[in-house]
Amino acid sequence: MSRIGRLPIDIPTGVDVKIDGQAVSVKGPKGELALTVAAPIEVKLEENQVLVTRPDDERNSRSLHGLTRTLIANQIIGVTQGYSKALEIVGTGYRVAQKGSSLELALGFSHPVVVEPPAGITLTVEGNNKITVAGIDKQAVGETAANIRKIKKPEPYKGKGIRYAGEVVRRKAGKSGK
Repeated sequence: MSRIGRLPIDIPTGVDVKIDGQAVSVKGPKGELALTVAAPIEVKLEENQVLVTRPDDERNSRSLHGLTRTLIANQIIGVTQGYSKALEIVGTGYRVAQKGSSLELALGFSHPVVVEPPAGITLTVEGNNKITVAGIDKQAVGETAANIRKIKKPEPYKGKGIRYAGEVVRRKAGKSGK
């Protein structure tokens, strides 16, 4: 049995979970999220807890059991606390500015790069080299942060680029002189 999948998910106060067949919707103080559960997995609501069960021990059922439980738990955390990822910009002359809801990045290119946030994601700037990506959907927050980082990944020689807060960039020795 899946160690993660069999754990019940406690529903905090202020969160409303509705189960309609394979559709699970979670509504909380920060917003509402929906999930369609894959076919063999069953989700039940019992006395302020969500239980995820599987009908058999086939490979597909086992792999979806823990995943489904984690996705529902992430939605409950998202609508109560939300998720955020921090990014830092390192490099001489590299900076970020907030233009309405979007970001304008100066990263050494011949033009500024403008980043528009997807629906449900807020981008905030602290100083001129820190970005915070926040939202209620864990997957959307992580994907948006990864897409911003992808614009200029940290390079191994000087460490310049966009990195996650706390990320360690492995440095290489450059060319040695004669």
